[in-house]
Amino acid sequence: MTVLVTGGGGFLGSAIVRLLRARGDAVRSFSRRCYPALDALGVEQVQGDLADKPAVLRACEGCDLVFHVAAKAGYWGKYDAYHKANVLGTANVLAGCRKHGATRLVYTSSPSVVFEGRDLEGIDESQPYAEKFDAHYPCTKAQAEQLVQLANTARLATVSLRPHLIWGPGDPHLVPRLIAQGRAGKLRRIGVHNKRIDTTYIDNAAEAHLLAADRLSPTSPVAGRAYFISNGEPWPVWDLADEFLACADVPPVTRRISARSARVLAWSLEKMYGLFRLKGEPPMTRFLVKVLTTARWFDLTAARRDLGYTPRVSIREGLERLRASLRSSG
Repeated sequence: MTVLVTGGGGFLGSAIVRLLRARGDAVRSFSRRCYPALDALGVEQVQGDLADKPAVLRACEGCDLVFHVAAKAGYWGKYDAYHKANVLGTANVLAGCRKHGATRLVYTSSPSVVFEGRDLEGIDESQPYAEKFDAHYPCTKAQAEQLVQLANTARLATVSLRPHLIWGPGDPHLVPRLIAQGRAGKLRRIGVHNKRIDTTYIDNAAEAHLLAADRLSPTSPVAGRAYFISNGEPWPVWDLADEFLACADVPPVTRRISARSARVLAWSLEKMYGLFRLKGEPPMTRFLVKVLTTARWFDLTAARRDLGYTPRVSIREGLERLRASLRSSG
């Protein structure tokens, strides 16, 4: 069996690829560039953009199983760019599955599809989609997830996974940015609360995807559903941030800014970046302020029951692995 992984060179995509190759599956990756690490694993690489439908259709040819992992992430940017990658790109992947007879699709979604800026404590998959979004990423991911669920048929079984805040050795986003800002002395605790959040160690997130694929069929209870995925260990957000910093021997965050001041600062930065068309993204956005000041942890009962999902790597063990990786890489 040949398995397609969109975004196979990314953080989560490459972890899924390694598990697939370890069990003997032939793997094809679809990404915008080639990755030497995938060549070393014997992965067939196809270059292209998710918005390029002919390229996506070619990548799907001959594949029975597709992991659609690739997406445009982040808290800032033009809506059109997010829509092309996340909504149109997902529609193209679904079209490729239908055209070439793929029978299973595992889609990587996000818990942010149900986030409206309020605490989410112990919620399950019955939580409705948000009615208002403060960023283009969750808005377009919600649209894409609904496309995936509607595409579930007797010929193409689909399932959506919602892993929350994936981290671990090799993380190119969350941990490196946190460490860089910590070293520069730019981090501030926001507000007086230290709300609990769920996170997902990278190995657990990747294994959840393979479990979902193996349980997925048109007649299984998994088909057409979405599942929250995490480590199942909610931690206070600033305690966890300090643990990440400690892995790189960076002092903990002690300086503080009020939640109101953070919201005003974020609004000002958004206006400045928009008005002057500055490159990159603002160091603070209103969406990010809400993310850092609300509780977000999830009931994993459905994933444990239907997927057989059990997080194998605890947060403590993951932190030890992260610390060793950072020290070995200098």
